[in-house]
Amino acid sequence: MTEKMAVVCNGDTPASIMPTLIFSSSGLSLDYDVHIFFCPAGAKWLLKGELEALGSPKGLPNPIELFNTIMDLGGEVVLCELALENKGIDPADLRDERILIKKAPPYLMDVEGAAQTYVF
Repeated sequence: MTEKMAVVCNGDTPASIMPTLIFSSSGLSLDYDVHIFFCPAGAKWLLKGELEALGSPKGLPNPIELFNTIMDLGGEVVLCELALENKGIDPADLRDERILIKKAPPYLMDVEGAAQTYVF
């Protein structure tokens, strides 16, 4: 059975999104079942154009490539439902149609028993 990894992004700075993407893609490379939850504070990173605006921080991997790798390798990316109203987000503005919108309790049930949990 594959072990679960839970990653939470709770910030709108590069210091939150870059480790979220790096740890998540690393977990997938190690065959973890990776579940990423974006709180309202980190929701902007799931919008079209935001990772592009970030660019590639010096000495770090390209965030767009990391995000695409996560999606292509089957990582579950979840936007907190509260972010829709809290941040005025239209689901049509999300950067990928595979992004799920959920409340926190179903996400927590999905990651129950996670071997590793990270919050950035």
